Amino acid sequence: MSEDDGEPSDKQKYEFQKVIEELDDYSGSGTQLVSIYIPEDRLISDVVAHVTQEHSEASNIKSKQTRTAVQDALKSIKDRLKYYDVHPPENGMVLFSGAVDSGGGQTTMVTEVLESPPDPIESFRYHCDSHFLTEPLQEMLGDKGLYGLVVLDRREANVGWLKGKRVEPVKSASSLVPGKQRKGGQSAQRFARLRLEAIDNFYQEVAGMANDLFVPKRHEMDGVLVGGPSPTKDEFLDGEYLHHEIGDMVLGKFDVSYTDESGLYDLVDAAEDVLAETEVMKDKSEMEEFFEQLHDGGKATYGFDATRRNLVMGSVDRLLISEDLRQDVVTYECGERDEYELVDRRANTPTHTCENGQEAEVIEREDAIDHLIELAEQRGSDVKFISTDFEKGEQLLTAFGGIAGILRYSTGV
Repeated sequence: MSEDDGEPSDKQKYEFQKVIEELDDYSGSGTQLVSIYIPEDRLISDVVAHVTQEHSEASNIKSKQTRTAVQDALKSIKDRLKYYDVHPPENGMVLFSGAVDSGGGQTTMVTEVLESPPDPIESFRYHCDSHFLTEPLQEMLGDKGLYGLVVLDRREANVGWLKGKRVEPVKSASSLVPGKQRKGGQSAQRFARLRLEAIDNFYQEVAGMANDLFVPKRHEMDGVLVGGPSPTKDEFLDGEYLHHEIGDMVLGKFDVSYTDESGLYDLVDAAEDVLAETEVMKDKSEMEEFFEQLHDGGKATYGFDATRRNLVMGSVDRLLISEDLRQDVVTYECGERDEYELVDRRANTPTHTCENGQEAEVIEREDAIDHLIELAEQRGSDVKFISTDFEKGEQLLTAFGGIAGILRYSTGV
């Protein structure tokens, strides 16, 4: 599901999200729903051998219903694995299979294969439970971002990355700063001067590590976080040791007790509010521009019908879709033209009377987001999913139907 540059499109990410939400709605009796995560470098033959072994061991399950369900799920997975050669696709793959409750004491067999997730699958996992294991995929689809991390005191420092929700320690350093008690034979002034020099040298070393890591990635980064005890982190930032472009990207300084690798994780926890605000800031910027154009600029559209017409015209620069939009679009044939109607995903397909009065015939029913994204991709329009975690993002869903657009030029539609 990867594009040529290895980065999945908004449509691909949404397709993943949709399947995950469907899987989360399923439940099984006992531990009969099977989830298998396969890294890219794992041999398919090894996975088949593992599944065969699990199938054999499942014969020991006491409950006949659970035993049959697990073995059927494993057979279905084994059948799917026949379609792959030596290795899984890029970034790996995830297989889900099991007999899910379908009401009235009945079950339905479900098997899903998700190829090439947004991030690489890091380790092989075999999981049996009453629900499918989707959390690792949900984390991949969560808020993205690249942040530089620095934690330091006068004894040690660690530098690393926050990539999405994953902390990656990269470099560390230990200082030669002497303790506050001077050794005999040194004057207090000389000792203080040597200590300040050692501190300065250490700060320069830490900044050198950070600059080497961050400067090449500065155009991809969303910010820098600095942590440690006071006054160390304050001295470090006030002394402007960091490269000026990196210094300008510091989002905040945070009190962190530890400065080893664990301190990087503590720093991310301490900066939780700032990180959440930064992610939302991008969405806020889009919505503020939308409202400005709506009130004064004339280059805004909203609602399914108007936004769709603008997409077809090629006039939409950015399509704004609420992350919480869950609707289908039904296409009706009305003589020589088609008409469209939005319906709740759980509702039955309604009858439709065409604008010319004739009875409409249903041509297709599909996910509204899929429908709009396909038009956007055909016309070169960017797609932005907008969070509902702030007021104007919530307004997009409640007041504008979850669909809007910022136009390239005013169309009057």
